Amino acid sequence: MRMASSGSSIREGGLIRNLVMAVSAAVLISGGVIACNSGSNQQQSGTNEGKKTGRQNISPAAAKGAPGDQAGSASQPRPNAQPSSGSDARPLKLAFVTNASADFWTIARAGVNTAAGELKSVTIEFKLPSDGAAGTQKQILDDLLVKKFDGIAVSPIDPINMSPYLAEVSKQTLLFTQDSDALPSVRACYVGSDNVAAGRMAGEAIKEVLPEGGDVMLFVGLKDAQNARERIQGIEEVLKGTNIKILDIRSDDTDRARARGNVSDALVKYPQIKCLVGLWSYNGPAILNAARDASNDTVKIITFDEEDETLAGVESGRIFATIVQQPYQFGYQAIHLMAKVLREGKQALPASGRQIIPTRKITKETVGAFKEDLARLRRGGK
Repeated sequence: MRMASSGSSIREGGLIRNLVMAVSAAVLISGGVIACNSGSNQQQSGTNEGKKTGRQNISPAAAKGAPGDQAGSASQPRPNAQPSSGSDARPLKLAFVTNASADFWTIARAGVNTAAGELKSVTIEFKLPSDGAAGTQKQILDDLLVKKFDGIAVSPIDPINMSPYLAEVSKQTLLFTQDSDALPSVRACYVGSDNVAAGRMAGEAIKEVLPEGGDVMLFVGLKDAQNARERIQGIEEVLKGTNIKILDIRSDDTDRARARGNVSDALVKYPQIKCLVGLWSYNGPAILNAARDASNDTVKIITFDEEDETLAGVESGRIFATIVQQPYQFGYQAIHLMAKVLREGKQALPASGRQIIPTRKITKETVGAFKEDLARLRRGGK
């Protein structure tokens, strides 16, 4: 047999080495493809598992929530209506619930209606209790929860005793208070006046009409309502150390006939009384009419809010001053802020948890311009 030449042997060795390298490369490529397919299958499996179980694979960073958001504790779960961060235009159902029926709330309703016209995909219900009973208000709130409302702004009738109930409400919807506050732990935000400051303003007006001192009586719908308590606090702070004495605080449970009767009884029982102060909107007309019935044109009158009869009394000079809030802004700002929080997240809330709307003192000198502004607001202006 003839031996191969040296050059031929080298060529054959090279061919063998090339073949081995080609086979090795094929094995490596095959393994890589298998590995990639395996990873892809695992990822798809995880996605499918999420679909089957209804869960999503969320990173730890995402699970903590957006900046400024805080998860609720086990004892206080986050309200269902609390949104994740980010803006959207999903449909919302919002409600504005008052504590009684009065002209004050007619003005607030105008603000609610203006806000409703400016917001997209928002349905709004405006609710007025038929009486001033906390039970009636609870029935309204329960009905709204059954209807799955996303946000409710309420003026709580009995905030102290209603606190446990309001805490439960806040677990099911975004809960705001307006006009009268509740415990901060049971609501997301308060929209309304600083009622202590409003009370101080009324106290200064009392001092102005009674420079020599004298006896005063206060009238209100419900003494336990937070706005009433705070206004009384503000008045007492200003009158402390003066010769002005608060004889009593009479409540009427939002009954207008009883409100007027309370004033008539006070004028008979305390003929020396120098000043009558009405803390809720309808107390102004009640005081004005009771004093007229008694032919008493000397007792001084200080009121709150802007009922038509009250403003007429200010114009005539019979009422020295009325401390007005801005109920239009209560309605307008509460609706806008609820929608913003639901669509953008809790970071849209004021840091203090309160959206304070300033109060004003209206006298004979300023009532004309105020009435013009009020007429514009009632027509839907801002």
